[in-house]
Amino acid sequence: MSTIKYDLPVGSGTVRRTTSAWLMLGLASLVGAGLFSLLLVLARTPVVQAWMPIIDFFHVALIVHVDLSVLIWLLSIAGVLWALSTDRDWLAWDRVSFWMAASGTAVVVIAPFVGAGDPLMNNYVPVLRHPVFFIGLGLFMAGVLSHLLRSVLSFTGLGVQLDGFAALRVGTMLAAVTTAVAIGAFVASLAGIPDGVEGQAYFEFLFWGSGHVLQFTHTLLMMVVWVVLASSSGCRLNLTPRLMLVLFMLMALPVIAVPFIYFAHEIASSGHRQAFTLLMRYGGLASLPMGLAVVAAFWRATKPQGEGRYLRSALASSIALFATGGVLGFMIAGLDIVIPAHYHGSTVGVTLAFMGLSYYLLPRLGFGALPPRLAFWQPIIYCSGQILHIFGLVWSGGYGVQRKTVDLTQGFDQLSEVAAMGLMGFGGLVSVVGGLLFLVVAYRSISATGCASERQNS
Repeated sequence: MSTIKYDLPVGSGTVRRTTSAWLMLGLASLVGAGLFSLLLVLARTPVVQAWMPIIDFFHVALIVHVDLSVLIWLLSIAGVLWALSTDRDWLAWDRVSFWMAASGTAVVVIAPFVGAGDPLMNNYVPVLRHPVFFIGLGLFMAGVLSHLLRSVLSFTGLGVQLDGFAALRVGTMLAAVTTAVAIGAFVASLAGIPDGVEGQAYFEFLFWGSGHVLQFTHTLLMMVVWVVLASSSGCRLNLTPRLMLVLFMLMALPVIAVPFIYFAHEIASSGHRQAFTLLMRYGGLASLPMGLAVVAAFWRATKPQGEGRYLRSALASSIALFATGGVLGFMIAGLDIVIPAHYHGSTVGVTLAFMGLSYYLLPRLGFGALPPRLAFWQPIIYCSGQILHIFGLVWSGGYGVQRKTVDLTQGFDQLSEVAAMGLMGFGGLVSVVGGLLFLVVAYRSISATGCASERQNS
């Protein structure tokens, strides 16, 4: 069987400009998240914290940091992949969608400095209860929804020959469908929350269903990216495009259960919460066949050369973290720190794949070459830090440490307990360094001499 190339051609014209715009938005959101992580430190610094514009600025900054580094970053990369899968030239629509999303992101960033406070640490999309913050979040999601709709409407079919790119396009379009289901779940929750539910409980119920469904979007797109990174780094995938198409469909299939969950359980019931937890836990296993195929190709592959070295590094790091998070998901037995350990593994596994996609796309979009050594080590450093952080979280969870608590004096009186928290903190520091290195690599590519003229000539 001849080797099938699974790549993402960027084309030219509108597709290239739209792809570049959404990629820049994703990178900008990570820059913003990094700045807010610095503000997190300052908000805990004596004297300096007195100059913060809002009481409890630590939690305010934490919420903006999380929304930028998870919601906006991941959906911006989804926008990148949807742009690459479009067929029709609708530049005006593309511009409107992007600028809504970009404007919304900017409003979210400035919200804390114009009085947005009242932080609520609910799951999936933590919020600041302030009109400015909600306007920003709404604008961003409106831009994503508009871009999603444009991408689906421009999908004209697979053509006569089903090749590698066509199979990847199916994966990205199925992710658009699961995102649409997530938006539908949000609307159903908004309409079905009982009167009298307020505060953090309200937003917990509001985002619970849609947040769980959105994980299927991220996983689908991560698998698309795994295939691209594997193929581009010299791994031979023994999957025909037709079989790959079937596996992508299998991964999207569990979201069929979402309407039945809403019909079967009240929004504010424990059954509703448990049903979505089980959907994510066991529905996520639908990604196992594709994941195993990529791992098998990775295992058989010879040593990569050129850009394949850093693309393979990102792929291996993503696989390691996502697998760790998946295993931990089956170990959750309460409200301890194992829950964020699982979340850090799975979500950062997706993030590492998307970082690898950024490395793949930047030169192909006309930007400069990446620094190869730094691009190779960055995913490894980021992954290593997260593994240490996760291990520290799990270790702490063994002592019954509860999640979403910041008091480190929770009865810790043994050396092993202190060591667990120290390992968690050290791992977090290493992962922060890895995240900063990603931005350095991307900046060096974007600012490389000659990239501006290359983009103009493209």
